[in-house]
Amino acid sequence: TNGSVWPMCVLVTGGSGLVGKAIEHVVQKEGGKHEGEQWIFLSSTDADLVDVGQTRAVFEKYRPTHVIHLAAKVGGLYLHMRENLQFLRDNIKINDNVLQTAHDMGVTKVVSCLSSCIFPDKTTYPIDETMIHNGPPHDSNFGYSHAKRMIDVQNRAYFQQYGHRYTAVIPTNVFGPYDNFNIENGHVLSALINKTYKAKKEGTPVNVCGSGAPRRQFIYSLDVGRLIIWVLREYEEIDPIIVSVGEEDEVSIKEAVDMIAQALDFKGKIQFDTTLSDGQMKKTACNSKLRRYLPDFTFTPLKEAIKMTCDWFMTNYDTART
Repeated sequence: TNGSVWPMCVLVTGGSGLVGKAIEHVVQKEGGKHEGEQWIFLSSTDADLVDVGQTRAVFEKYRPTHVIHLAAKVGGLYLHMRENLQFLRDNIKINDNVLQTAHDMGVTKVVSCLSSCIFPDKTTYPIDETMIHNGPPHDSNFGYSHAKRMIDVQNRAYFQQYGHRYTAVIPTNVFGPYDNFNIENGHVLSALINKTYKAKKEGTPVNVCGSGAPRRQFIYSLDVGRLIIWVLREYEEIDPIIVSVGEEDEVSIKEAVDMIAQALDFKGKIQFDTTLSDGQMKKTACNSKLRRYLPDFTFTPLKEAIKMTCDWFMTNYDTART
């Protein structure tokens, strides 16, 4: 290569999490890595990104040309409700440290990962990319949500002031291998997989919190990984892009539980505890912007993705630690 075209060096923060592991799989097993490229997957043991000095040191060590920023301080719903200030401050620090260090060190492009919990609580559906800041997020984890929204604000400011192409993706409910399967504070689908697996082993019913009526758009982590790599290489906008299956693929929690029971061959009873709150009934996101760019992208069918996640869980998950 000539002097001006260096091979890409991609630093992935939060590289050991659900989406980080999916990107790693796509890079190493599906040809997502081009010749001469270097991909570095960071975990919290490599650097505490709340600390600006540690952030700087890890950037100086690897000298990335591109960054995929997935790292965040997260907890279960109840921890978020109790400690909104802590989640707000830690995530503001992480995001500012990563984005500003990227700027200081001449990183060409940053793709950050926002969460669908940033959507306004009171809104019309489906929600699209233009509506993110139209009203406050849900009260339960407003600290985390506002910190995430600020990434979008900061991306626009870097573009205005420096012309940087820093952008963000907003996935809907991601699940897959390496998820948090913890029954108390895991993501809904993965917690239900663990619950159902346990119930099958113990011959007990599965107890689902709430009525089973809330509807969600679930997306398999490997699909998210493939799409983030596409965003890194091809997507030129600063404005974020929603990464999700279509509205027509939204399913109720009840339908999802039935698919899990089928995948795990669970024949027992499924009970819905309607004394417990359902949370938001829906958060329907519009993926038409993604479809404009990628009309032919095929999402892994939910049934198949749930089956693969259940198989991974049974093979890899140490049930002693749940």
